[in-house]
Amino acid sequence: MFKRLKSISRSFKREVKVYRLVLKDGRTPKPAKLLLGLAIGYLFLPFDVVPDFIPVLGQLDDVIIVPALVIVALKMIPKDVIEDCRARAKSA
Repeated sequence: MFKRLKSISRSFKREVKVYRLVLKDGRTPKPAKLLLGLAIGYLFLPFDVVPDFIPVLGQLDDVIIVPALVIVALKMIPKDVIEDCRARAKSA
């Protein structure tokens, strides 16, 4: 169990590095930068748009909003940009 959590944590950190590199890359389209920036910003906001005390919706907003924004943004970004950023994140 602990090894799996550690693996997920490493993967999450690596993906955040990749997304930061993608945001800085000049080949990334502006709409994709906006969506990816919104996803990362929403993830690290100290408050939620839908408060957690609202049953079900309070917990689901983070699980639905952030991945949806990331998925849409990644579909807009050319594959070679993402691959290049993943390689740079892996080597760093």
